[in-house]
This record gives sequence, structure tokens and C-alpha cells, in this order.
Amino acid sequence: MPYGLYISAEGAQAQSKRLEVIANNIANVDTVGFKRDLAIMQSRYAEAVERGSVSAGSGTVNDMGGGVQFRETTTDFAPGPLRKTGNPTDVALPNEGFFVVQKGQERMLTRAGNFRLTSAGQLVTQQGYPVLGEGNTPIQLSPTAGPWTIDSTGAIHQAGTRQDLSIAQPASLGDLSKAGENLFRPLSDVRAVPAPQRSVESGYLEMSAVQPTTEMTSMIETSRLIEANINVMKAHNQMLEGLIGRILKA
Repeated sequence: MPYGLYISAEGAQAQSKRLEVIANNIANVDTVGFKRDLAIMQSRYAEAVERGSVSAGSGTVNDMGGGVQFRETTTDFAPGPLRKTGNPTDVALPNEGFFVVQKGQERMLTRAGNFRLTSAGQLVTQQGYPVLGEGNTPIQLSPTAGPWTIDSTGAIHQAGTRQDLSIAQPASLGDLSKAGENLFRPLSDVRAVPAPQRSVESGYLEMSAVQPTTEMTSMIETSRLIEANINVMKAHNQMLEGLIGRILKA
């Protein structure tokens, strides 16, 4: 395969994957607590360098750039804006930390505080996963014990009893992996956020951190890059057709 055709095909493929990431961000522009993803690209060595027949930095014709490749998807944990809802089961974390929920046998983390109460008084996520309190026990309220409130430290008060929401933080945000349903799977141990650093806004939600204008601009840019790479592929194909045609006429 001609080198230019190879590089442009690789570029089109990398930009197509980036477009998928951007499209997913846009689809979650209204998802509570959603964190946008970023497509990470990396320049490639020339094919001869990757095969080991030429050393990188030799400056020869075989040490030309190898184009770009899609490397990985990473999460941008920048906070989203807070929106007042007035719903008592809506809570937001204006600072660091994640709510802890139980999904099957796993404890997951989430920034989405749009919880709800079951008929039995259990606090759960929109998908029905129990929200955990200190000690990793599910938050359970009494349907008959009267009103309840959540204070600024994340403590739930009802009829003289207190339950603290479990708020945890990983050693590094890079230790979190998206697990779907707006949940993060911790890849290492997490620690409880110390009491002086706990801050909870009751009746508020952290909205999606996706900025539609930014994502739309990136989508247009990526679409044009895909189109440019495809046009280069077409140009190379036309040159090959012309070359083969002249050889057959000779």
C-alpha cells in the first residue's frame, strides 16, 4: 500500500473514533452528573521504525512521520454546574468526592445525586441501586416516622436518628473506570472524605459537565478532518489508477 494512502486511512480511522466519543458526550448533555470523555491521539513512528529496521530520529526518508493513531479514551472530571430543583431526594457535591452505591456485589461511585425513595423508604439511584451510608450500609428511612432532612454535611435526620451519606474519594481520579449507568468502578481503594471537607447541597443537582458549543465545534472539526483524509485517499487512488493505466498501455 502506498505510504500516503496508509497514513490517510489511519488518520480517517482515528478521527472516526474521536467522532464517536464526541457524539456520546453530546448525547449526555442533559445527563445528571455526567463527565465528558476525551479522545487521546498519539503520533506514530514510521513503519520502518516500528519494525526496527530504522532508528527513530535518523532523519532518513524511512524516518518520516507515521501519521496519527487513536490511543485511548480518558474522562474529564471537571465539575458540572449546580441546578436548584427543590426536590428533597436530590443532592449535589459542590466539592470533591463521590456518592457510594451498591450494584450487585460491587460498590460503585457516582456524582449523580438524583436519588429517589422506594415505597419501603430505601434511598436508591434512578436505576434502583441502594445508596450507601457510613459503614457501607444502605440508607433506610421510615415511611411512617415523619419528615426528614439532609444537612450540609450529608447527614440525614429523621425523628432523632442520623444517617451519614457515604462520600468517598479515590487516591487518584485516574483510578476510576466508567462502568455505564453514570457509575464509576474504583480500580484501587477509596477513602472516606474527611468530615471538615464534606459538603452537600440538598435540593440541588450537579448537571452534565458537557458544553454543547464546545462539543459541536469539535464535531465539525473532526468531520472535516475525516473528509480531508478521505479526499487524500481518493487522490492516491486516482494516481494509482493513472499509473496502472499507463503501464498497461506501454
